[in-house]
Amino acid sequence: MQRLPLPDAFVAQARAYASGDAAPAEPRDAATVVLLRPGATGPDVYLLRRQTSMAFAGGMCVFPGGGVDPRDFDDELVDRGLWAGPDPTEWAERLGCEEAKARALVCAAVRETFEESGVLLAGTGADSVVADTTGDDWEADRLALESRAISLTEFLEKRSLVLRTDLLGAWSGWLTPVFEPRRYRTWFFVARLPEGQVTRDVSTESSSVTWTGALDAVAQVEQEEILMLPPTWLTCLEIGRLADPDAVLAAAQDRIVDMFMPEVVADGDEFILSTPPHYTALMASR
Repeated sequence: MQRLPLPDAFVAQARAYASGDAAPAEPRDAATVVLLRPGATGPDVYLLRRQTSMAFAGGMCVFPGGGVDPRDFDDELVDRGLWAGPDPTEWAERLGCEEAKARALVCAAVRETFEESGVLLAGTGADSVVADTTGDDWEADRLALESRAISLTEFLEKRSLVLRTDLLGAWSGWLTPVFEPRRYRTWFFVARLPEGQVTRDVSTESSSVTWTGALDAVAQVEQEEILMLPPTWLTCLEIGRLADPDAVLAAAQDRIVDMFMPEVVADGDEFILSTPPHYTALMASR
């Protein structure tokens, strides 16, 4: 069974907090989306390698995503008929939070995915999906969203589009350990790459992007070819056990997110982060 030992600096942070020398940071709500497509040996996932200069997770391979923006809470998006699929009440149950936050998380998931990959989970109606977002006009709108010049509601209204919330599946929730100086309460979603759309290397926060098999990504981390935070690595491990994107989305149908905060625990002479029981069993079965 492969473990991911923690760097000494990480363990030192945990000890400083435990001794009372550091105060916990307030976590920020965030959403991340595991984009999927069929691969040769199972689902492929889309990964961005964050710039090494980034304060949080520099150099790490991550899924598209980011923090919730205050305007993601705009209830006008639903009131104006720009929302298709499960309603915010159902999403609140799936995500294990209040309705307003659930609505904002779904909006943030779609918005951040478009901003960081050019992939848009929206259509002209409840049964359609945008087929191409590669034109200059789409790029101008993506940049306007990224700079916060326009809100997601304004963008959808301008384009006469509706948010396709049914294209998302709820997967898991991870809270950055209490001793980290920058903390996020992150909801993980899954979504299939819409037919006709392509990912684009557009994120200013990433140095490179790639599609790779989920289990290939796990192997690259174990071989120290790439870096991942444990939740990303564990998500790839779990998703890689499923046959294809359809199986992943089917597995997401009945999920209720239970937010988990890892803790530093001893593992022989090394230290690792604790994991939810079903992930521990998953690692043990390898």
